[in-house]
Formats: sequence, C-alpha cells, structure tokens
Amino acid sequence: MRKILALLALAPLLSAAIDGVVVNQTSGKPQAGVIVSLVQPGQNGMQSLASARSGADGAFKLDRDVPPPPALLQAIYQGVTYTTILAPGAPASGVRVMVSDTTTNPAAAKLTQHILLLQPSANSIQVNENFAVENDTNQTFQDSKNGSVQFYLPDGVEAPELSVSGTAGMAIRRKAVKTDKPNIYKFDYAIKPGRTTFEAMYMVDGADKFKGRVVGDTPLRLATPPSVTLSGDSLKDLGQEPQSRAHVYEVTAKDYEVTVEGTGTLGGGGGEDNGEPAMHQENARLYTRLPLVLSFSFAILLLGGVLIFRRGAA
Repeated sequence: MRKILALLALAPLLSAAIDGVVVNQTSGKPQAGVIVSLVQPGQNGMQSLASARSGADGAFKLDRDVPPPPALLQAIYQGVTYTTILAPGAPASGVRVMVSDTTTNPAAAKLTQHILLLQPSANSIQVNENFAVENDTNQTFQDSKNGSVQFYLPDGVEAPELSVSGTAGMAIRRKAVKTDKPNIYKFDYAIKPGRTTFEAMYMVDGADKFKGRVVGDTPLRLATPPSVTLSGDSLKDLGQEPQSRAHVYEVTAKDYEVTVEGTGTLGGGGGEDNGEPAMHQENARLYTRLPLVLSFSFAILLLGGVLIFRRGAA
C-alpha cells in the first residue's frame, strides 16, 4: 500500500511538462517550426534543459517540470532570440512565447531618450550613459551593419560593455563595437516590439572638462549630482530635477565641450573627495534609476510642454 501511495505522489512529477504556443506578433498567427528551449542561467552561461519544435499549430511541449527560478523559455526565430520568463508559481501550461518577423527599416526603432550622468571625482569623471529605444511596430528591428544604437566615446576610452534590458525585463551584457567613423561605436542588438534600454559606464581622465558629440537627431541631456555644475556655450540649463536634485542640461550643438565644477555622486553628496573614482556599488543602482526619475521632466520637454525646470521660472 505504501508503494502505491508513493507512486501516486510521484505521478504529478513524472507527468509534469511545460506546454504552450509560439505566436508571431507580426502575423498574429501561431508560428510553426520554432525551437523552444527551457534554459537556466549557470556559472558557465545558459544551460539547456529541454527543447522542442513548435508544430503546425504553433504548439510545443517540453517533458520537463519547471526548475527552481530563474527559469526561462528561449525561442530562436529569424536569427533573433526571444526570452520568456517562467515566473515562480505561474502555470506551466498554456505559456505564450511571442516572436516577430525581422526588419532592417530604421523607422521601426526610434531612440527616444539619451542621457549622460557625469559624476566627477578629483582626477576623473565617471560617465553613466543611458539610451532608451522604442519600437512601436509589430516587427523586430535588426541592422548588424549599422547597429541598433551608435554613440561617441572620448579619446582614450576603451569600448565598454553595455547592459541591455529588453521587453523580457532581464538585463544582459554585450560589448560595444567600433565603427569605421572616428570615436563612434555601435551596439548590435535586436530591438523587439516595446521598449529597450541600454546602459554603459566608463571613466574619463581629468575632472574639469568633458568633450562629446551628439550622434543622430535625438536630443542629448547631461545630468550631474547636486554638488556639480556644468557651463559652456553649447548648453541650455534646464534647472534641477525636484526628486534627486540633479542638475539637468540640454546639449545644443553636435560637438560640445563643457566645464565641470565640483565633485560628487548622485545620492552620495559632494564637496569632500578622497581622489578615488566614484565607483561605489550603490552608484550603479542609482544611475539605473535616473531615466525613471527624470522621465516626467523629459516627457514634458520632448512633447513641447512647459519647461518646469527652466532657470528663473516661478
């Protein structure tokens, strides 16, 4: 009797499976012939636990129970990897895995926000560069030749790794690649429907000057901690963001040079400085929140609303 009860208890585990359907967002129909894999991050990268190909009706089934989190479903379609997070406690049946047709039309992906946070110390400046790209179509934009985003790096700065957060909500790291244009780098990453953000961090020697170049037509804004101010002919001072008290500036020329006064980190105060680069662990978390903190002001500015941060406003 005990053996029978034990087998009955094990039956749900033995029959456990993950099933669902692959849906093409572009056509709105089930997508056949897509390999769907159950993967889990490990010390040596992603580990594949099970795979299956979607049938004519887009359906797939993986004869494997959901492993401890984090667990992901990955589908590769037209050379692009699509990730679906299996949330703890969520049903393992009827999972929808979304894919899209690809396009090289640059109109599908628009750079809507570009921010540089400058955090000077005694001898260098930590630069946290943030990009937000919106894809309002039902296709995935991919342009390996020109990249998804191009940006400028000052002389002497090595190509940084960028942290990318896509529609799946997971951050991954990719290396920037130099283009054939001086100081211009690209980042090749497929822009899926929705919002994709890129973040880069690098150090620039010298703390009193900063030179840069605007790549593309999207307005560039510079932000500094409350204890740091910028000045220059190519700057429009937009005032301070109320919550973080960060100074915000708009760059008004393609090539610009600004004078930097003061030291400090966003959220870390200023004034006193020990000469060490501002590389505290908490700074990374703070700068990743900057686009969210400033989003309301930037939205107003981009929509042509009232410049609530303009210096001298009542």
